[in-house]
Amino acid sequence: MKKEINYLKSPDLLPIPQHERKITTLGFAFMWVGMVVVLATFAIGGAGVQSLPLPLVLLGTIIGSLAIGFFISLTADIGIEHGLSFPVYMRAPFGTIGTHIPSIVRGLAASMWFGINTYFGSTAMNGILNLLWGFDNWFLCFILFAIVQLLNTALGIKAVERFADLAAPIIILISCWMYVSLSDKAALQGRDVWSWAENPVTGAAAFTAFLVVIFSNMGFWSTLSADIPSISRYIKAPKHERNWFKRNKGALIGSLVALPLTQAFMVLIGGVAYVAVKNYDPVIALQEAASGLILGVLLLMIVLAQWSTNISANIVPAATIFSNVGGPKFPFWAGVIAAGIAGTIVQPWNLFGVIIPILLFVGGILSAIVGILVSDYYFIRKRRVNVHDLYKRNGQFRYMNGINLAGFISWIVGGGVSYFFPSYSFLVGFVVGGGCYYVLGKYWWFKKYKQAELEDPSDEKYLGITVGRDWDIPLEDEVVITGSSDVFIIDSSKST
Repeated sequence: MKKEINYLKSPDLLPIPQHERKITTLGFAFMWVGMVVVLATFAIGGAGVQSLPLPLVLLGTIIGSLAIGFFISLTADIGIEHGLSFPVYMRAPFGTIGTHIPSIVRGLAASMWFGINTYFGSTAMNGILNLLWGFDNWFLCFILFAIVQLLNTALGIKAVERFADLAAPIIILISCWMYVSLSDKAALQGRDVWSWAENPVTGAAAFTAFLVVIFSNMGFWSTLSADIPSISRYIKAPKHERNWFKRNKGALIGSLVALPLTQAFMVLIGGVAYVAVKNYDPVIALQEAASGLILGVLLLMIVLAQWSTNISANIVPAATIFSNVGGPKFPFWAGVIAAGIAGTIVQPWNLFGVIIPILLFVGGILSAIVGILVSDYYFIRKRRVNVHDLYKRNGQFRYMNGINLAGFISWIVGGGVSYFFPSYSFLVGFVVGGGCYYVLGKYWWFKKYKQAELEDPSDEKYLGITVGRDWDIPLEDEVVITGSSDVFIIDSSKST
């Protein structure tokens, strides 16, 4: 007799029960501050003031952040209600095998951001070494900084991560100082940071530039709007609470208050930096505004801020996805290495110069996935999910050899159409992808492949925390007993 490994299961992928959810409302808000305090956000402000005055850039940022915060809150309910992670729930709209393809896209996007943040940290590290010993080799710093972060994550060294989290509030204080210093520097050159624009535009061109700011901010967090369930499943929420707003209070306050405020502040500093020194790279801006010991301390804080953000928002999600795709024989540490390699291959030092078009493009591709998730979860299943079958190799989510064609067709159509409307990419991808999936899923695919929660939409059977349920999924559910000529498969999964 031997036990056959179920590739759909691992301890990291099982639903999180109520008693293991430790993130409070305030804790999730602080998590957002830590994630948003990443210096790539400076680029949105710096690019914005090349065409628009800073007040319009900030208004576009707040609108975009509130919009993406709303989408994040919608998909966060998947984790709060059922305790499910992103790659597991994606088995519903894409299939048990198909889930890997959009998951890999998300993993590659996270790896790309890991590379960009590592590049910022490496230039700051190089600045410190240059200040102390005259050393000047940012690429060597990049390699060393990447290796240290990957080892930190693979080995689970939490002490450094917790210390690095302290960098977030310190970076905000640094940014306040940068605002004052750089505003004075701009004033000496005859530029008012609140009214100056490098090449001001009006009319239709100004409206287009304003939309680019909005959708750049949405594209910036489009990755998290897709896989926020992987985080939200750890947020505390009340059992037996049917009011959506009360149940999701923790996610709403973080995504609709902490995210927009912190994002707007970081974009503000990027805009002011460009007005003052014609460069929104924060390391260069700091070197223009400070010197000596103060500069060294400020650069060290930048290194720690990138380190902290990379671990929580990029390396861990990417490694989890790659490990899930690779199966039980591809452990988490191998996923960490894969994320590091992918983040380096994309040459992030070149990506930063074209970050706005990349944000719009990636935002369109991922927004179609978000639209499909929302359509599947809210409009088709109405939040009821046959969770046990998400972990069965031959359950209802196997579809056609593990593929849900309705999901893939909708993703291709939504992402493809969004490409032709770059200024509106997120909205177009979301609406087209979600709408297409609703029609194909409801009137075609789920007519062929019956779904238990659609045939019998029972709250008691298919809702989670709303009815007080913790989904109990056995880690080992299939035992293969082999004899001389027969194979018997015993499935011990039970519906609750």
